[in-house]
Amino acid sequence: MQILSPQTVSVSDLTATVQHKGYAVLSAANVAEWAGCTVDALQALSPHWDHMPPDNYLKDGGRYRRRLHSSFVFEHQALAQVPHRAHWQSVDYNALHGGMERWFEPMQAATVASPAWTQLLTALANTASQVHGTPPSKWCIEAHQFRIDTTDGIGRPTPEGAHRDGVDFVAVFMVNRSHIKGGETRVFEANGPHGERFTLHEPWSLLLLDDRRVIHESTPIQPLAEGGHRDTLVLTCRADKFQDAEPSA
Repeated sequence: MQILSPQTVSVSDLTATVQHKGYAVLSAANVAEWAGCTVDALQALSPHWDHMPPDNYLKDGGRYRRRLHSSFVFEHQALAQVPHRAHWQSVDYNALHGGMERWFEPMQAATVASPAWTQLLTALANTASQVHGTPPSKWCIEAHQFRIDTTDGIGRPTPEGAHRDGVDFVAVFMVNRSHIKGGETRVFEANGPHGERFTLHEPWSLLLLDDRRVIHESTPIQPLAEGGHRDTLVLTCRADKFQDAEPSA
């Protein structure tokens, strides 16, 4: 089975590449360099994707997604977790699940307390400020731990289809792929003809997207053996306020 690998960039080229193309991919080694931690420190977070509760809000009736969700604010070069809150998206950006409060279970305290966790979110906020040009007063960051499994034969990483998230930046970390096929990432210009497809497969590699400029999706996964699944960490970064501060038009 042939996998089309993404073209990766160096940490020094990350900002310029996102400004030019609207997205860029870092290898795991470069993610560690970018965050100022080690690959081993990132890998130590991976077991936190085991034993997550099911996503009970799937409108397609599926049982293939497990997730945890927490929210943070990065302000004055400091990261702080905010009181647990619902995840909310406008129907303008998520026609399937938009317009509803989704109260997922919060992330584990041990995950949030890890130095690597703070380093990842700090690196994201600082890069977002560089790409944005004019740093906002604060970055509002939502963190989503996802496990897409193949219990029912197929799992859908993006059941809403090709979409934008209604934020400024989206960071998708490939935490683990186990005994699956599929899960191809597709990125398209929001207002142009160009697109690219590839499969994120290296644990702790990163796809960074300018959500204002590109649309993204991931294709369904199928099992190659019992227990096949795909684990990702998705961080969304929005200037000044969370999305529920601006209801659908």
